[in-house]
Amino acid sequence: GVRVRLLVDGVGAFLGGRPDFKGLVAAGVEVAFFVPPLRSPLQGRINLRNHRKMLLKDRECLWCGGRNLASEYFTGDATQDHATMAWIDLSFDLQGELAVQAQQQFDSDWAFARTATRPAMPPQKERACPSTAALGQLIASGPDQVDDTLYALLISAFFGSRKRIIAVTPYFVPDPMLLMSLTLAARRGVAIDLLLPESSNHRLADLARHRALRELVSAGAHVSFLPQMIHAKAIVIDDELAFVGSANLDQRSLFLNYELMLAFYAPTDVERFARWIDAQQKSARPYQAQPPALWLEIVEGLFLWLAFQL
Repeated sequence: GVRVRLLVDGVGAFLGGRPDFKGLVAAGVEVAFFVPPLRSPLQGRINLRNHRKMLLKDRECLWCGGRNLASEYFTGDATQDHATMAWIDLSFDLQGELAVQAQQQFDSDWAFARTATRPAMPPQKERACPSTAALGQLIASGPDQVDDTLYALLISAFFGSRKRIIAVTPYFVPDPMLLMSLTLAARRGVAIDLLLPESSNHRLADLARHRALRELVSAGAHVSFLPQMIHAKAIVIDDELAFVGSANLDQRSLFLNYELMLAFYAPTDVERFARWIDAQQKSARPYQAQPPALWLEIVEGLFLWLAFQL
């Protein structure tokens, strides 16, 4: 008797092995597809992806982070010729006002998927919090937002960093401004540690990342490759701020996708995320930048030209 709603990205529904949505519907699950490519409500825009990941229970509990609801994120992929380990990812759960706001965002996305219109988001109420309460902020980004809030916050945080920037992301294809904010931070003495998978599930993104990685390393940043696939998305700035959620450090996530990140401000929360990233670093190897051959530079340039599609 529980009402269950499943909102699936329209393109992802075709790329995910075509699960049995009809069986879900027959069992009573309400299913909606967000911007399906053949029936997009946005004329001329069929390449917008809903990359948000959230699971909500009774409008009071939120489970969020980088995981999709697919086997490789939980048990590994046994459909290939050789079984693979489950991907390393990062999720978190919380209750309270942030869960209520996430529910409102889901309801807006659901209405858009069903009717191609978005209801007005209710104004956020000012609430007094006890001094022991964790501080956080829900940050939705994408074509449904007036401003590029997440991108602006990242740039501002990188330029304002004083001691450290710790980041983990599966794909690293930054735009020039984001890359410059990181390299300048490294040149003024900020300790930058970037963790990536040695080989991700997107080979073009792997090829396109090296030009930015070489520039980062030459500025003094430390880049590490993990032998396993890591799909987590988290960024820690100093001891004051952590961004965790669905957005990658690439142009598609920051400018095209519908994304959901949470900013954590409580020092205990920030340190917990920093420790989690540090624990993954123990199995990683340092990235060694190599001068590229001319043909490789040309190939990298072509991939960067396609960066929005990666």
